[in-house]
Formats: sequence, C-alpha cells, structure tokens
Amino acid sequence: MNPYVKSVIDNAKSKFRNEPEFVQAVEEVLSSVSPLIDKHPEYEKVDLLNRIITPERMISFRVVWMDDAGNYHTNTGYRCQFNGALGPYKGGIRFQPNVYPGVIKFLAFEQCFKNALTGLPIGGGKGGADFNPVGKSDAEIMRFCQSFMTALYKYIGPEVDVPAGDLGVGGREIGYMFGQYRRLKGVWENGVLTGKGLSYGGSLIRPEATGYGAMYYLNEVLKHYGENIKGKTIAVSGYGNVAWGICKKAMHMGAKVVTISGPEGYVYDPEGVSSSEEKVNYLLKMRARGLDRIKDYSDNFGVKFFPNAKPWGEKVDIYMPAATQNEVDLESAKKIVQSGAKYYMEVSNMPTTNEALEYLKQHNIIIGPSKAVNAGGVGVSVMEMSQNSQKLVWTAEEVDTQLQRIMKNIYKTSVETAQEYGLGYDLVAGANLAGFKKIAQAMMEQGVF
Repeated sequence: MNPYVKSVIDNAKSKFRNEPEFVQAVEEVLSSVSPLIDKHPEYEKVDLLNRIITPERMISFRVVWMDDAGNYHTNTGYRCQFNGALGPYKGGIRFQPNVYPGVIKFLAFEQCFKNALTGLPIGGGKGGADFNPVGKSDAEIMRFCQSFMTALYKYIGPEVDVPAGDLGVGGREIGYMFGQYRRLKGVWENGVLTGKGLSYGGSLIRPEATGYGAMYYLNEVLKHYGENIKGKTIAVSGYGNVAWGICKKAMHMGAKVVTISGPEGYVYDPEGVSSSEEKVNYLLKMRARGLDRIKDYSDNFGVKFFPNAKPWGEKVDIYMPAATQNEVDLESAKKIVQSGAKYYMEVSNMPTTNEALEYLKQHNIIIGPSKAVNAGGVGVSVMEMSQNSQKLVWTAEEVDTQLQRIMKNIYKTSVETAQEYGLGYDLVAGANLAGFKKIAQAMMEQGVF
C-alpha cells in the first residue's frame, strides 16, 4: 500500500475512532485507490486524501415537534455537505433512531463516489435525524418534517444542495418538507428536493429506481459470465422501496426473489415474492401501515417466517442485501460462501463489513459494490432535477431507458478502470478508483481550499 494512503487511513482510524461506520468507508475506498496515488505523487503535496475524507460542511440543528397528545419532543437533525467539486451536493435524508454524525458522514462520503460514477454533474451529501417514524401518525410526521425543514431550508437550494429520500423518508415526507420549504421561501423551487409526488414535479419510476438499477447492473455482471438472469433465484433483505423495486424488475426479467426481511426476521417464499403483482404490491401495503413488520407477508401468503434471523445461507444463485449498513458480517459471509452462491450484489449503502467483504473476495464470490449497484436512485433523481429545470415530464419509458444507460456505463467504467490499474475483474476496486479519479481531478483543477 502507498505510504501516504496508509498514513491517512491510520490517522482516520485514530481521529474518527468513535465513528466506526465512517472509518470503515474511508478504509474501503482509500485501500482501493493506492495504485492511482502511486501514479500521482502531487496529490500528497496538496494533502488531497485528507481533504477528500473531510466534509466541506457539517450542519447539525435542533428539531422540536409536537405529538398528537400535545407533548413536545426534541431531536437532532443533520446535513453533511461532503464534497461539491462536481456539482451541487446531492443525497438523501434518513429518519432513524440510530442516526448520529458518524452515520451521516459515512453515507455522505459514499454518496460522493456513487454520484461521481453516474457521470452526472453532482456532488455528494447526506442528511437525517435521530427520529423514529414507526408508529407515528400522519399529523406527527408532518409536524416533524415541517420543523426539520424550518431548520434546514437556509442551507439548501437547486444549485446548492438537493436532498432526497432515504430510510424512513418517502414521498409523504418529501411532500411535507417541500411544502414547508415553499412556505418559508415564498418561491416555487421544485428542483430543491427529489423524490417528489408526480403532481408537483416528481419523476416516473423514481420509487423503483434503485431496485431497477441494481437489477440492470446485475444483468451486466451475468452477461460477462455468459449467464442469463431468467430463472435465477435471489435472496433480498429489506422490504422497502429498494427491495420492492428489485422484486418488481425481477418479475419483469424472469428472475425469482425468494426472501425479504425486516427487523424481526425474514420470510422465505419458494414460489417467489416476485411471482405475482399481488405479492409485489403487498410490499407497498406493508410499508404504508408504518408498523415495520415483515411477518405480515408470511401470515398473508402462508409462507415460512424465520424470527430473529437473516436470509444469508439460503440456497440461491444471488444475494442482494438491500436493508441497511453492516447487515452482513463475517459469520454471514461464511454462510453465503457455504451456500454455493456465486454472486453478491450490495444494494444498500455499505451492507458488508470490511472483514466480511475480504472473506467473500478470498472465496471468489463476484461482488458488485454498493456505490455502483445502487446508483440508479440518484441517477433518476438527477433526471427529476433535469425535468424540473426544463419544465418537462418524461415518460416512464424515457426515464427507464436513461436509467439502463447509466447503469451500463457505471458497470463499463468500473471494469475498464480496474483493468487500467492491473486489477483484473475487480468491480469493487474499479468503482472506487473511477469515482475517486473523477473527484480528485476536479479538486486539483479548482485549487486548494
């Protein structure tokens, strides 16, 4: 490993030891880019690596809201505007009890490279709050979103920072935030948020986009090995918009998703969650209830439920973790290898611990990295921004065609970049190198600051 790279990683481990998710992301990216740093000694002179792992701006703020009983509650909101070298900051907002600065920084850092891979002019950022939307009424969600946006609005804008949804933040929450932004600013800037409703500037297939994009990327990997996606069995974790999009596109492509999961366990459907419109659409019904309970699927369709367990180890062709970060640890990786599966596509942000990722590599599992596999969501978000700026509405077919093009280009760029640095067919390193290379060039050309 390049000495400069090693020194920055070691420094990050010490400096950010209380933010393990961020340290993990930094180590994973920088370990891959060592061959590039070897070719660019000038990067050390301007301390590019320490600059690239340091957010340009980290904002935190108080969010006070009232519940339906008239009681007030206080949460903390965040927005990390990590790197704007390529364009306005872009990334989702997450509402989850485990949100803290380290999670937001890791998500924003990953977002920078994901956004760079799309080839679109956007920087990276992320935001959220330690608020749990589960079990809250619509009125409580609305009041929280309005309070959150009241604190955030002065830091965002169509040419500054364009948030979107993430875990705990869907179309409903985006709508409440946009309404409050419009009320506060007194202007119609529908390009300030993406993931909006179709009635006020949203894009068709945006909710499905991350799942669709993941399936398009997977299809490119399978074609490389001369295999057809039709008939393949897939284990998916999660059951939100991303898992729903995977199931929906799998149904169209002839693949079979046999697992979905929630906080309390997972279900195994031998006929396939993707076997009918009824089953795929039932995922939306479960989400709409706001109870975060996967067992409802098991009860409704009479399939087996595995409490307090994850689907890693089921006999499938492909694994696609699509729930949250670090859901696949070393023990899970061992089960995946033992299952005989060949393909592992990371769909959620950093779902695999570095230790587990290394184990999967050592056992010749084909890995699609999250920053490439799940880039379809941000790709369609930028399409939404483009439609807003041009005051156009594209058809679903037009959006889907562009999404396929973006995912094919991400795959192609990752493969070619890995080969350029003598790394063979290493999709993880290729994605990290390609994204880093683009950001680094832009930073160098814009001067040191």
